[in-house]
Amino acid sequence: MSFRKRLAVSAVAVLASALAVNGAQAQSIAQALTIAYDHAPDLQSALLNAKASAENIALAKAGTRPTLGASVSGNYSWSLAGGKFTDGTSLTTGLSYSQTLYDGNKTNSEVEAARAGAEAAEYQIRNTEQNVLLAVVQAYVSVLSNSQLVALRQENLSFFQAQLQSARDRLDVGEGTRIDVAQAEARLAQGDATYRAALSNLETSKATFQRYVGQAPHNLSASHNFSRLIPSGLSAAIAEAETGHPAILMAKAAIRAAQASSKAAEAGFGPKASLNGSVGSKVTGQNGSPTDGFSGSVSFQITVPLYAGGAIGASVRKANIEQIKSEVDAMSSYDKIRESVISAWAGIQSADAQISAASAAVSAGKTVLDGVIQERDLGTRTTLDVLNSQAELTTAREGLINASSNKVLATFSLLAAMGHLTASDLGLNVEIKSAARYTDAVDDVWAELRTVSE
Repeated sequence: MSFRKRLAVSAVAVLASALAVNGAQAQSIAQALTIAYDHAPDLQSALLNAKASAENIALAKAGTRPTLGASVSGNYSWSLAGGKFTDGTSLTTGLSYSQTLYDGNKTNSEVEAARAGAEAAEYQIRNTEQNVLLAVVQAYVSVLSNSQLVALRQENLSFFQAQLQSARDRLDVGEGTRIDVAQAEARLAQGDATYRAALSNLETSKATFQRYVGQAPHNLSASHNFSRLIPSGLSAAIAEAETGHPAILMAKAAIRAAQASSKAAEAGFGPKASLNGSVGSKVTGQNGSPTDGFSGSVSFQITVPLYAGGAIGASVRKANIEQIKSEVDAMSSYDKIRESVISAWAGIQSADAQISAASAAVSAGKTVLDGVIQERDLGTRTTLDVLNSQAELTTAREGLINASSNKVLATFSLLAAMGHLTASDLGLNVEIKSAARYTDAVDDVWAELRTVSE
């Protein structure tokens, strides 16, 4: 079989394989994101952390709520004196009551700080959600691009095998040289090495994909319609990010929490009023004196701290510093988000330019390769010229694959930078993970419940 016929057969086989893959049901990016959303342990951990943070509200509110206690105690005593034995028993029961009536609004400030902390934890869920979904997209695109590179390098390997056979055939009929054969053998060895490297990278990317999604990838497709979420201009993208990104909203909640904590620390200098009461009964028996009956007491107390070893002042200074730090951290969050938006936006523009350039290079490379093969067959070009043309075409095709992958990654990176890479914004068919209902449930719980239904 001549080289041209072998090349035609190889091209038909590659085309048939591509049509078979495209004809199969593809696992879209949206499907992978949906599965990963329910699977991600990091997201579940963030949800549990938010629920734990919500309990701080109930803990803070307990500061001015009454506390009740019950006690039971028994006693047996005996004595032996002057040959006379005496003994007695007693049983005492009681109820106690204690409540802080006023603490300089310390408890109210702590409640506000706890609510802000719970709100920040809720935004942390959204932030973790974005990080998880972006990691899934990166794993998805990695598998897709590495699969394409494997197919490309396999095709490249087949081309070099055909060139080596052609060089040997030409040598047998006296139209070629041993140099042509050696050059073809060297390119074949190089092509085999790059093919095996691509296979290794593909296996690694598949493992990463399964880590995030929970299942092996199959028939991936880069097509998606999430570009509709991207605004028309960079300024609009930055504005959306500054008003809706969960990291910025979390920073704002942290400022509120720090301000409330500062007020709570300042309340330590003020007076505190509390009410205490108790009621009880005592029953004695045998030789003890009969003192059965009830007793009770009520006390009111006002305390004013005069000196606490510098602890109160240190608490206030620390709270003030942490408040300033929260504001500085918020400024840093604004800067990082703005940088991320600009970087992702530039990445999309760069990827578009790379795709255009790579597409033109691929088209030109195919034309050049066909022409060089024809000139080699006519004796005006060498096998090395054909090998070099194939290498240039392969490089251009790899560039197109990488540019297309970069476009997808930059698109989703921009959505994440804007705060829109969430299950809600993407319209994923999942139950949104949120601790909001749990927070509402525990916000006004008085009873000592072991569990709270959401």
